[in-house]
Amino acid sequence: MIRPDATLSAACSSDAAEGASRSVVTAIRRITHRPDGVSAADRMVPEETPIALSYSGTTHAVMMASPADFEDFALGFSITEGIVASAGEIDAVEVQDLGAGIDIQIRLHDAANRRFEARRRRLAGPVGCGLCGIESIEEAMRSVAIVGASKVNLTPDDITRSVRLLSGLQPLHRQTGAVHAAGFYVPGQGVVAAREDVGRHNALDKLAGALSRAGTAGAAGAVVVTSRVSVEMVQKTASIGSPFIIAVSAPTALAIRTAQAAGVTLVALVRGDDFDIFTHSHRVVSGGARHVA
Repeated sequence: MIRPDATLSAACSSDAAEGASRSVVTAIRRITHRPDGVSAADRMVPEETPIALSYSGTTHAVMMASPADFEDFALGFSITEGIVASAGEIDAVEVQDLGAGIDIQIRLHDAANRRFEARRRRLAGPVGCGLCGIESIEEAMRSVAIVGASKVNLTPDDITRSVRLLSGLQPLHRQTGAVHAAGFYVPGQGVVAAREDVGRHNALDKLAGALSRAGTAGAAGAVVVTSRVSVEMVQKTASIGSPFIIAVSAPTALAIRTAQAAGVTLVALVRGDDFDIFTHSHRVVSGGARHVA
């Protein structure tokens, strides 16, 4: 649960099924064109659905996401977006299946709710004032936590092993080939948590929630993702408190600058035993990689 005294419920409308019981994959009939001919066959494809994250009865964001791990999503999104600092600031989470989508109602503790309401008023502003866009840009480019104090170092084998281990913890991807994953690698333990979603940001938010619920400190290990690294992925990694983000694909220039400023070691393009280090290479404790920063 979110707090020892918090509640989690699934309130459903009329004939709608519970949000937690939704299928995350569906078998779809399609026509396959292959060198040896054409045939009809089923393929498993991932479901995606609108998921609203609502605070105090007001929708804050709507994400297209996999219909699973709702409590992890609620908690992780709240943490990585700076709405709460910890699970203890959430009083309750209620998952409502509305048929066309899922509404996650999140009730904040009084102090956290006051901070959130002040933030929402600041961003709302009068229509046409010219300030809303400026404040929204500032919000998107919010400062990130500095994680340079973490003592975690990784070897090249840790880095390549983390990606290999995460690939074995992606049942939805094995079924569909169409979802992202985010995992948390702890040296000496392996990947201790992993989440999948059609959206790379959602997978990382769900991972953040899972780590918080398990009491796993972000400073203890590395975030590992199957996607490219955008600035939001770095911001969310820093919010978790991890000193590493490891990715199979490339980063953007803004992501690199943000990781450098936040003290995050950004490792990307992990392919087999090859990888590139873009920032804070001192945490990779032996040779064997190309330092491109």
